[in-house]
Amino acid sequence: MTDTKWLSRTELLIGKDNLNKLNDAHVLVVGMGGVGSFVAEFLCRSGIGEMTIVDGDVVDPTNRNRQLPALSSNHGQSKADIMGARLMDINPELKLHIIKEFIQPEMVGALLHDKLDYVVDAIDSITPKITFIKAAYSRGMRLVSSMGAGAKMDPTQLKVTDISKTYMCPFAQQIRKNLKGAGIYKGIKVVFSPEEPVKESLMLTDGSNFKKSAYGTMSYLPATFGAVLASVVIRDLMGEE
Repeated sequence: MTDTKWLSRTELLIGKDNLNKLNDAHVLVVGMGGVGSFVAEFLCRSGIGEMTIVDGDVVDPTNRNRQLPALSSNHGQSKADIMGARLMDINPELKLHIIKEFIQPEMVGALLHDKLDYVVDAIDSITPKITFIKAAYSRGMRLVSSMGAGAKMDPTQLKVTDISKTYMCPFAQQIRKNLKGAGIYKGIKVVFSPEEPVKESLMLTDGSNFKKSAYGTMSYLPATFGAVLASVVIRDLMGEE
């Protein structure tokens, strides 16, 4: 990295050696929605040197209440392209790989190559998420996964823990159930909220992209999930507990 002046405040906090660790790292972020878009933003602003971002979706008007790429002026545009341009505007020296596809089971193996230093799962559909987690787990990759950010209101309740210790999260419950079917009971680092969900905010969807339902969301909750996920990646890459 030749121009580090923009990271001077970061270096002041973590030191040159840790800044170099972040610059040398390659992080994969899957999902550029309400959670993943903020993960990518915060990782980029922290000096991560190489990133792969994955999302096959386009901006919809309903995304504007919580998703970083969503504006009234870009409906129908690729979220991955929008985020890619934004990340490169933050750090023109970023080595960025953009994959404009929805996660399909057959593509997971190629995504999880051995040059990745960390993997962030911000997928919000059960089947692709399970496939992705199982593949990363079986390869022994460093992974952090987002549980449900919908139907929650209090950002101060977020926790980082093992998947086996999650509770009061319907999304995490489904993930645990599916992973147990594959013989995985623990060993997946997750971010979740133990706040009791607002069950009345549930709605059914058309089932496209493996998603049959969704909960109502508040602007700051997915962003807070993204911030916590990014912090896990950064601190782990620096070797902190």
